[in-house]
Amino acid sequence: MRFSIVAAALLAALPSFASSEPKPKQLVLISFDGAHDNRLWDRSRSMAARTGARFTYFLSCTYLVKPADRKQYQAPHEKAGRSATGWALSEHEVQVRLGNLWQAHLEGHEIGSHACGHFDGKDWSRADWSSEFDAFDRVLAGAWKANGVGDREPDGWQDFVRDDIKGFRAPYLSTGKNLLPALKAHGFRYDASSVSKGPAYPAREDGITRFALPRIAEGPEGRLIIGMDYNLFIRHSGGLNAPGRAETFSARTLAAFEKAFDEQYHGNRIPLQLGFHFVEMNGGAYWDALEKFVADVCVRPDVACVTYSEAMTQAEKPDGSAF
Repeated sequence: MRFSIVAAALLAALPSFASSEPKPKQLVLISFDGAHDNRLWDRSRSMAARTGARFTYFLSCTYLVKPADRKQYQAPHEKAGRSATGWALSEHEVQVRLGNLWQAHLEGHEIGSHACGHFDGKDWSRADWSSEFDAFDRVLAGAWKANGVGDREPDGWQDFVRDDIKGFRAPYLSTGKNLLPALKAHGFRYDASSVSKGPAYPAREDGITRFALPRIAEGPEGRLIIGMDYNLFIRHSGGLNAPGRAETFSARTLAAFEKAFDEQYHGNRIPLQLGFHFVEMNGGAYWDALEKFVADVCVRPDVACVTYSEAMTQAEKPDGSAF
């Protein structure tokens, strides 16, 4: 009888012992598409400095091209000088943006590619994608000189353009069968253009690591939505700015982010990805929610808010290996 009681006690302790096994850090990947507004460069970098977060900025290269130079860029199947999202406002504005790009790089953030003119490339050929990637590299490599500050180009800028831009996100998250071969040929290491039902481990495909923005539960009914500010903007206000409802939309967004985070933090700790744009939609509701979210989670000792490239070495699969 005594033996049975001891044995039962030991067996009862086993689940507790197993549950005390250390978990990997909860990774959070926050990214920004476009990366143009210098005021939001300042805001995001300050947010990171306060919390230790590191972000990924997917840059559209036309924001380094002043209007007078726009015809030097031609997207596949488009006339020269066309961009779906416009150009830089002035030479001075580009100079400030270049400073932000370089400082962000020095601070440990990652600069990725969002192509140039923000066109839908789902039907592009491999050659079309390669042309767009070449244009991106050409614009970045010559950006300081083209905007009147060639003498201020930092040492290491050319190496940065050639060696450090290894991630891509397609405009509109729109891809086609020819994207991955073109990415691989151009030396990219990862693509962040996919969408998954919920948080998902990155996967390897044809030599490229593929990350997927998750659908997360949002709103009173918990309906799934891509974890990105633009998608929330469409759901909340039909794509029409409603700054008077910013507080309501921000609260809903923060609640959705926190729920998605908590499910992983207290669960399997699959990396959580959230996407944003350099636009303050609905009175800044989504940036306000982001700022509160980052201030809450990124300072925790068992959480790491990291870039996509960092996640490739830090994320752990269920078997404990990295990607």
